[in-house]
Amino acid sequence: MLFTPTRAYKTILSVTPSVLEEMGVRAVILDIDNTCTTHDNPVPLDGLFEWLDSMRDAGIKMMIVSNNHPPRVQPFAELLSLDFVSDGAKPLPKGYREAIRKMGVRKDETVTIGDQLFTDILGAKLFGIKSILVIPIEPEKTLFFKIKRALERPLLPKTYL
Repeated sequence: MLFTPTRAYKTILSVTPSVLEEMGVRAVILDIDNTCTTHDNPVPLDGLFEWLDSMRDAGIKMMIVSNNHPPRVQPFAELLSLDFVSDGAKPLPKGYREAIRKMGVRKDETVTIGDQLFTDILGAKLFGIKSILVIPIEPEKTLFFKIKRALERPLLPKTYL
């Protein structure tokens, strides 16, 4: 199904290098908002720097793909020492295609990690890569997101690792 992630975890910090190795993954496409930090927050999730270090130590390539504009994405990506694609147009293939080209990897060895079924997970499915859904760090406050989350609710996995 288009909205079914390959795997689901409570938080990005639960995704270990051994999990990725088991999945045959050597490259990760990361979402920002509600995956690596809260919406519009310039400060990463507690533990994210250590998580990134563990991925780098394992030889995992990483890159941010976000639908946000450069003024939001660039400073956050620089703080994490990651390359990025802003205005990624998820769920369309544009951002994913650019990311795997920049990382020099194949689709079958790439996973995206994000918090939204209708952008991150659908985009991964349409592009043909694996996906990991994480629980949003905090509930969004805008009406648009409240409606989007209500529409997602019946499609969400029953369990998260």
